[in-house]
Amino acid sequence: MSYSFISPPNAGRFVLSNATLPAAAVAGYEAPAAEGLVRADIVIADGMISALLPPGEAPVELAKSDLKEGMVWPCFTDMHTHLDKGHIWPRNANPDGNFQGALEAVRADREAHWSAGDVKKRMEFSLRCAYAHGTSLIRTHLDSLAPQHRISFELFAEMRDVWKDRIALQAVALFPLENMADTAYFADLVGLVRKKGGLIGGVTRMSADLESQLDALFKAATDNGLDVDLHVDETDDPAAETLKAIAQAVLRNRFDGTVTAGHCCSLARQDGETAKRTVELVAEARLAIVSLPMCNLYLQDRYPGRTPRWRGVTLFHELAAAGVATAVASDNTRDPFYAYGDLDPVEVFREAVRILHLDHPLDTAARVVTTSPADILGRPDMGRIAVGTAADLVLFSARRWSEFLSRPQSDRVVLRRGKVIDRSLPDYRELDSIVGA
Repeated sequence: MSYSFISPPNAGRFVLSNATLPAAAVAGYEAPAAEGLVRADIVIADGMISALLPPGEAPVELAKSDLKEGMVWPCFTDMHTHLDKGHIWPRNANPDGNFQGALEAVRADREAHWSAGDVKKRMEFSLRCAYAHGTSLIRTHLDSLAPQHRISFELFAEMRDVWKDRIALQAVALFPLENMADTAYFADLVGLVRKKGGLIGGVTRMSADLESQLDALFKAATDNGLDVDLHVDETDDPAAETLKAIAQAVLRNRFDGTVTAGHCCSLARQDGETAKRTVELVAEARLAIVSLPMCNLYLQDRYPGRTPRWRGVTLFHELAAAGVATAVASDNTRDPFYAYGDLDPVEVFREAVRILHLDHPLDTAARVVTTSPADILGRPDMGRIAVGTAADLVLFSARRWSEFLSRPQSDRVVLRRGKVIDRSLPDYRELDSIVGA
């Protein structure tokens, strides 16, 4: 019998017995661990986790589903996505797979097609995929050049409300920092972001104006009570040091909001001493770093007729060792920046383990798509298995890391508030009317 047919009992109170949990994603339960995996019985009552007990110690009168040592994870957090860009590849592909080609293809597509109806249909498709895979919290960056910022943020506010019982959504305004020179546009954008409960973001580039741009950005964020999430140094050029400039700006402006930096690819191209100083500054400024391993592996070091020489990712281990909050995420999905993907954090985790060498041991690796991104996004109530939290769980047939990482786990079962959801994925044909077959 396929594991996908093993479902929790249809009862208000029941036990997921003989489960294997990633200890890094469990709070308030101590048990002997083997490479970061612990065994437990999970007692669920009225959609909440009411107890975590050693295997066999759950009350005998409760209905049980024996997981036979199968893994149970909390629902996932995908903290860096682009829901507004998703699935445009069929109508506007990247001609050569490089970063410049992606910029130009997205610009052309946005200017030609991004009405509210177009973005809504693609965004809904993406959210249905993420929900079926077991995600409960997403942060998306929204292209915020005028007039697109008004279309996208109005739509986002609508989608956040519609999806609030399935996926918690956050949005970041994405724009080149040099566009702040248009003071009327920037004031309108900041006001809109504040009104819609979003974050201010942007793309940083090396320039003579970078320091003043960052000061203006953090002043606007302070004045409007906004957190900051930036696209940083997405290049193989070792001279790109905007991550260092951001850390210095946070300290100089004494900014006390949260600051997240995504990508930070060039850090891995710099000499050891230069990179070490930047890592120390990032830790001092309390920045959080999110690596996008699949997208950066795809885009970085891509040159015609030449095999890539590096993996495109940041200094993940060094940052984590310095005490920096670190996580991984999906980034783009079937668009010119990444031709593939399905907003599946299991795929992101599996590839991150390979690309970033998060293994040997794997004892804390599970945090990168669960507790760490949830904490960075200000939701410590999510991304962990703990008594008193919602029974939003993902059940796997895999019992050990080797089993988990060797297959795509397509037979997983997703529980929301203790009930099995329909994991049917939307058919790509649904998008044919807007992106073509």
